[in-house]
Amino acid sequence: MCRSIHTLYNIDPPVTAEEIHAASLQYVRKISGYNKPSKNNEGAFMTAVGEIEAASTRLIAALETNAPVRDRRTVVNARS
Repeated sequence: MCRSIHTLYNIDPPVTAEEIHAASLQYVRKISGYNKPSKNNEGAFMTAVGEIEAASTRLIAALETNAPVRDRRTVVNARS
């Protein structure tokens, strides 16, 4: 769906808050159809970004795996 959103879990170096925010913003842009919302929709747009960012942060913190940590360069290059 959102090709520019990369895997954020189980990578080294670990994901940053900025990367989670950027992925959340990209997701809301995709589902809303707005790259930049109008002033009337800006509040709802940014509220959605914040909620998805918070949910994503909780999800990443709660996940568990026995798989080895993946190198970020390998994960990103595999998508290219």
